[in-house]
Amino acid sequence: MTDENWAQATADPLATAAGPWLPDAVAVVAGGGLSGPAGGVGFAIAWLCARNGARVAVLDRDAACAERAVAAIRAAGCEAEAFTVDVTDDDSVRRAIAALHERFGRIDVLADSIGGGSVRSLLDVGPEEFHAALDLNFMSAWSLIRHAQPHLRRGGAIVTISSGAAEGRGPGTPYGVAKTALEKLTLGAAGSLAERGIRANCVRVGMIWGAFAARGMSEEQREVRRRNVALQTEGNVWDIASAAFFLCTAQARWISGHVLPVDGGGFAISNRGQAGGSDDEEG
Repeated sequence: MTDENWAQATADPLATAAGPWLPDAVAVVAGGGLSGPAGGVGFAIAWLCARNGARVAVLDRDAACAERAVAAIRAAGCEAEAFTVDVTDDDSVRRAIAALHERFGRIDVLADSIGGGSVRSLLDVGPEEFHAALDLNFMSAWSLIRHAQPHLRRGGAIVTISSGAAEGRGPGTPYGVAKTALEKLTLGAAGSLAERGIRANCVRVGMIWGAFAARGMSEEQREVRRRNVALQTEGNVWDIASAAFFLCTAQARWISGHVLPVDGGGFAISNRGQAGGSDDEEG
């Protein structure tokens, strides 16, 4: 064979791909504001998209946080625009998507990092608190995807951010129920949009340290939580954002309809022996 024949082995774009990973793309990041020094998953995703060639629409209900994120991205020499939105209001989402589409002309990536709400037992809350958790963690994602998807181009990607609470066995919380619904929504979107060449995936977040955890956790609690991670290390928002960012790029072109746990290997399991593991004969 000639050298030209062998060259086919590395002809695929993935074999020679080099950054930036989102050149000329338009990335929409819901919850992309910068709310504190520890940062959040949304801002980290927006930052990685911008640093890899994307023009970024930062959506946040807090205008100051959105502008702070945009200022940081622009200071790095990248392009971004802030859009204030209440993701629990479908009409507010519709207006924001219309405005950013008018500004940028298209959407290639939709990343939804919105989350939070009640972690009380689902049997201890009333309808208002339960619905609030569903609206913030589930219905908001449905609204974002519904309004953004007509503008997503072939090869586009959607990524949502769930939580380990979605697989918890109890006590059940409105937050956990809503994140479970979010995962199912993402898988449903993947199937519904596949024929248009649009992918959808979800990242399930483990016990990371970020702005959310920093607001309500002591250093002692933080250390106990770290020891409960299989890898015995503490993740942060960049661990989550890096996984979400990968799923938004062409490097993940054949990955759709998946929930990816990013959790340091899950809970640490102590070695306490196992059935049949003793040298003693069964009596």
